[in-house]
Amino acid sequence: MSATNTVFIGKKPVMNYVLACLTLFQNGATEVTIKARGKAISTAVDSAEILRKKFSPDVQVKEIKIDTEQVKDGETGATSNVSSIEILLAK
Repeated sequence: MSATNTVFIGKKPVMNYVLACLTLFQNGATEVTIKARGKAISTAVDSAEILRKKFSPDVQVKEIKIDTEQVKDGETGATSNVSSIEILLAK
């Protein structure tokens, strides 16, 4: 799978990410990965569910990967755990 079929979730509204996934599927992608970290995880889940339930019922959740990364703060040097999720959608 190529990196071009990946949607990174940030601080934009949910519908931006839903439309990004829809566009990838309409351009011929058979699989799209949604990736998010920290507080954006809920937006990633919302995006996947809105896409599946409202716009494209033929899209299925193929795989979900969860992980925790240790991130070091550049200024203080303190480390903190940041959760991440990858949702693989397939048509």
